[in-house]
Amino acid sequence: MAAVLAGGPGTVLSHVSAAYLWRMLDPKPGPIHITVPTPGGRARRKGLVVHRATLLPGQTMHRARIPVTRPERTLSDLRRAVTSHEYRQALRQAEFDGCDLGELETDHTRSELESLFLKLCRRHRLPEPEVNARLGPFLIDFLWRTERLAVELDGYAAHSGSVSFEEDRRRDVWLTMNGYRVVRFTYERIAREPAGVAAAVRALLSGT
Repeated sequence: MAAVLAGGPGTVLSHVSAAYLWRMLDPKPGPIHITVPTPGGRARRKGLVVHRATLLPGQTMHRARIPVTRPERTLSDLRRAVTSHEYRQALRQAEFDGCDLGELETDHTRSELESLFLKLCRRHRLPEPEVNARLGPFLIDFLWRTERLAVELDGYAAHSGSVSFEEDRRRDVWLTMNGYRVVRFTYERIAREPAGVAAAVRALLSGT
């Protein structure tokens, strides 16, 4: 709030600082980013990065009583300010939190591993799967509903621990009991044997 007030009337928190406030990214030490009206606002001050832009009323709001760019605008600004990995991370978190993303496109993946597998499917011209699809009581990583095929990805961070292990097995049993074939791929196989993974998925989709 102090940074916003220092910028003068019409100033809002923006860019990476807005992403921190929206909890799209984990906060890091550094200057605070604000956007001031063009050509208004005050001169640059120590500890602040001042951006100048004309923001429409629908592009800003208050969060925790702090004027800030809305999620869609925050992500639009963020795309030019961080690495592609950080941007995808922020986009996924915003989508997971149910933020209004307007016309921003998302692939609905929740991790780099899921994004890698979806790119594999597209690169090898496999039929487009549903991503993180709801089926019964479970969320399925990748689903080909008509072919009744479910693909689950085993990344260490998401599937380590006894609770995750048991939940994965419960999901597999439920899918099998309801007539779905379930196949699991690890990060190592997707990264090192993409052609083999694609061939296996293609064969399963064709019923061979």
